[in-house]
Amino acid sequence: MILASEYLFEMNHINKEYFGNKVLKDVSIRVKKGEILALIGENGAGKSTIMNILFGMPVIRETGGFKGELLLDGNKVTINSPTEAMKLGIGMVHQEFMLIDNFNVMENIKLNREVTSGNIASSIFGKSLETLDNETMYKQAKQTLNTLGIDLSETALVGNLAVGHKQFVEIARELDKSNIKLIVLDEPTAVLTETDAEIFLACVKKIASQGVAIIFISHRLDEIVNNADRVAILRDGELVGDYDVKDLNAIRMSELMVGREIEILNHVPVEQLEQSATLLELKDFSINMPSERCRGVNLEIKKGEILGIGGLAGHGKTSIATGVMGLYPSTGKVIYKGKELDVKNTQETLRSGIMFVSEDRRGVGLMLEESIERNITVASMYIKSSFLHRNGLFSFYNKESAITQVEKSIKELDIRCTGPEQPVKRLSGGNQQKVCLARALLMNSEVLFVSEPTRGIDIGAKKMILDLLLRLNKEQQMTIIITSSELAELRSICGRIAIMTEGCVAGILKPDDKDYKFGLLMSGITDLDALEVG
Repeated sequence: MILASEYLFEMNHINKEYFGNKVLKDVSIRVKKGEILALIGENGAGKSTIMNILFGMPVIRETGGFKGELLLDGNKVTINSPTEAMKLGIGMVHQEFMLIDNFNVMENIKLNREVTSGNIASSIFGKSLETLDNETMYKQAKQTLNTLGIDLSETALVGNLAVGHKQFVEIARELDKSNIKLIVLDEPTAVLTETDAEIFLACVKKIASQGVAIIFISHRLDEIVNNADRVAILRDGELVGDYDVKDLNAIRMSELMVGREIEILNHVPVEQLEQSATLLELKDFSINMPSERCRGVNLEIKKGEILGIGGLAGHGKTSIATGVMGLYPSTGKVIYKGKELDVKNTQETLRSGIMFVSEDRRGVGLMLEESIERNITVASMYIKSSFLHRNGLFSFYNKESAITQVEKSIKELDIRCTGPEQPVKRLSGGNQQKVCLARALLMNSEVLFVSEPTRGIDIGAKKMILDLLLRLNKEQQMTIIITSSELAELRSICGRIAIMTEGCVAGILKPDDKDYKFGLLMSGITDLDALEVG
């Protein structure tokens, strides 16, 4: 029985947990036939999880599923895989291209949906021996491209296409499906030039006018204002609201996306920061880090400050620390204490007093099979020859001295463990992070880069980590640069916050600046003075 509904697709009262952490809390998303629904929110707001549920991605099923219901044309549906989603008429254009470069445009559009024709062999041995009907497929691909209203040959090799044209092939592939009802666009203009983005969005509007529903995920608020019909705003796993776009402007959207109570723990007068000497300076600094490139960054870091680096995923914020530490190729200059730093020489950077705690503590930051003792002492032993006893031509590890220092670190940082010999893989996430910080502290560094310091740890451990960073800054005058996806975290302890957008520093804000300013900078709107709060 088909039930009447004004909505083509509904996600009602969706709840989802990952290992006890609630990432979606009673979220309902609905989209009508022929409507463009924008979905916005900060990193970690729940957008990706919503899309994974909608498209039946395996990660949802593998982590215990979800609570709530999905309705298509008013009827309850179950979507356990992308294949099932596609059978129901749901398509997705991912942020990363899902194309085969050495196939032409038609072959990419028709991949896994090839048209075949019968022959003598297939009439005897079955359908598997049918041959490809290239003439029909080229004709159908051309019709689909014409529907988009773009000048693109169906015979062109995809590997030779410009980025903008590749994005058109992606959406043409979804539109070519005879049963398509809903297309999800995940940051579709993130890699496009302004001109290509305008052309692409005009195509999206045209598709919607033909009755296809669109869910449009974007961080560019001006695009939403100019192209979407409605906007659903997520914050911290909850639906803030579902609004007609005509009732909002970019400023109000950014307030709703970012706004929350902020407890500022580190009150630093602007005058104090302005009077402080510059300790570290980036000049026209660019880093070629996969998926997180940054370009032409100019940034002054003051002695004794806590500087935050924020922004959406993929916009370059995590690349700055890795570039300074020489982990990825870079160009430009890093000036430290008035002298240019050779960032290609990581050991020399460490010796000079700069330390880095990676966000990937399990993959990069820790030797999981080794003991707490080994993990804490390894850097200072190799870089500064600490805990080594020299006897003639040979050096020997002074285990007694190392154990004494590690036990001190365990006590000072409150690392919950059975002792220095415990393997770090058996520690909780928060205690693993403390081990990473303990190793950094043994280096007696003046500058500490720490990336995503509280990712994946519980609320209690988060507070302890932030309190520790504050204490290091106050008591040891350590200059700290924190990269974090959690804007509230940065605003609570940083004196200044640099927001990265599309690989550049979009602007630098104070922690108590208005919420909307943070949202606008992350969306790429940098001329804040020209805007008025409505």
